[in-house]
Amino acid sequence: MRRTDVARAAGLTTAVGALGVGLGVGWAAGIEVRSFVLRRVDLPVLPPGHVPLKVLHVSDLHLVPRQGRKLAWLRSLAETRPDLVIDTGDNLASFRAVPALLDALGPLLDLPGAFVLGSNDYFAPSGRNPVRYLLPDEGQRNTGAPQLPWRSLKSGLAARGWLDLTNTTARLTVGETTIAFVGVDDPHLRYDDLGAVAGPAPADVDLRLAVVHAPYLRVLDQFACEGYDAIIAGHTHGGQLRLPFYGALVTNCDLDTKRARGLHRHPASSRPGDPGSAWLHVSAGAGTSPYAPVRFCCRPEATLLTLLPRAT
Repeated sequence: MRRTDVARAAGLTTAVGALGVGLGVGWAAGIEVRSFVLRRVDLPVLPPGHVPLKVLHVSDLHLVPRQGRKLAWLRSLAETRPDLVIDTGDNLASFRAVPALLDALGPLLDLPGAFVLGSNDYFAPSGRNPVRYLLPDEGQRNTGAPQLPWRSLKSGLAARGWLDLTNTTARLTVGETTIAFVGVDDPHLRYDDLGAVAGPAPADVDLRLAVVHAPYLRVLDQFACEGYDAIIAGHTHGGQLRLPFYGALVTNCDLDTKRARGLHRHPASSRPGDPGSAWLHVSAGAGTSPYAPVRFCCRPEATLLTLLPRAT
């Protein structure tokens, strides 16, 4: 092959590669980040013969009031008619987001609900090199940023009857199902107080649920060992950028990337019925930081968990 042909081939390869990258970025930033989806997952955690229970899991909205498509999708989730709503935090990305969030939740706030907060409910987002997201966690947190109106968020949700599970336990009866909850504040900020909620899960209920924003192993280990049937979490964004046939590159915590989203066991090697183990559901969430508004192979989501009786 002549040098001119080699040069043309190299130039064509570079052009095709650049076009592919451009198309990928355009898809991730312009289309997929707004392609909201409702996932449906069956979770066998209820006593044998029990009536199924529908739980809507919402997480990581990172809401800015101008996001009309996201707000319309959030309003549409009431059509799923869940029995219970669980919100695992990072709702806010704007100082003006609370009224828009409460309005969009609408009829869902009339249902039984429970919530915890995440770091992005507490502190305003700030610009950072997006490459750092793919690097090992250096332990620095955005606690020097201005505080978002998290107190208004908590009071707005609690005023409608939703349980605030910030480093506490609670009980709730939904239909014929009695539920014991445990929750902690955001482990990503090390706001979790595991000592405050330590102790065996109650035995005199139908279901034991643990709720946390960031699924750090120290939290998952304690809740699984204490006998909670399932742990509900968010934070990871499912990796946010996933590779086909590989999956998530990062989780932004110490959870392994294979469990960055969806339903799994904890510990990962355990099976239903193993002592000291639990189900783990991690939502990929429905938003991103305003400074990194891209998703690839990881559509924004909420999940409708159908809780079913365990096999006898």
